[in-house]
Amino acid sequence: MNITINFWAVLASAIASMIIGAIWYGPLFGKKFMQAMGMDKMSAEEQEKMKKSMITSYVLQFIASLVMFFVLACYIDTSIHTGVAGGLANAFGLWIGFVVPLNLSGALWGGKMSLFWLNIGCMLLTLLAAGAIIGAWQ
Repeated sequence: MNITINFWAVLASAIASMIIGAIWYGPLFGKKFMQAMGMDKMSAEEQEKMKKSMITSYVLQFIASLVMFFVLACYIDTSIHTGVAGGLANAFGLWIGFVVPLNLSGALWGGKMSLFWLNIGCMLLTLLAAGAIIGAWQ
């Protein structure tokens, strides 16, 4: 099997995911996310400590996104469904088959259904954007 990966598409997808996440967890649903995480009840010291760890979190999230989109690119490249439509279809299939069940398990056992809806919504947009980018640049 010969897999061809466009690393620029993977990088563009990771950048797009960071932008989508910043908008989703910022102006769109930032207050709801903070409430669901209990951040609105944190002391000033706890908030300051969290702010100091954010750079590390962003870097690790970016690396995780690169890995995820590399795997998505491999999946799209080996699929019979290619191009933008194929990228979208593959991304949606992976979202509904893996992201939703895994997040649902955490929400059912952890008791945070509002966080579940916020997270899977963001992941749907992120994966669809990445699928379209990778599919288009295939």
